[in-house]
Amino acid sequence: MSTTEPEKISADDLKAKIQSFQDGIQGQVADKRNTLVTVGGGAIVVLLILFFVMGKRSGKKKTTLVEIRRV
Repeated sequence: MSTTEPEKISADDLKAKIQSFQDGIQGQVADKRNTLVTVGGGAIVVLLILFFVMGKRSGKKKTTLVEIRRV
């Protein structure tokens, strides 16, 4: 049996590993953020158009017109 000493892990090794992990996560978040902003903007535009059309339709409801004539 050969016994080898495990390598010592320095603080710089830990910092480098954590930094690379954090950079990867931040890159993924930035990509998702752009997608979400685009989808959210599109949803807002669709909702505004929908509300506009619904409001315009309700304004065209038929109303009763009463005429008063003198005989």
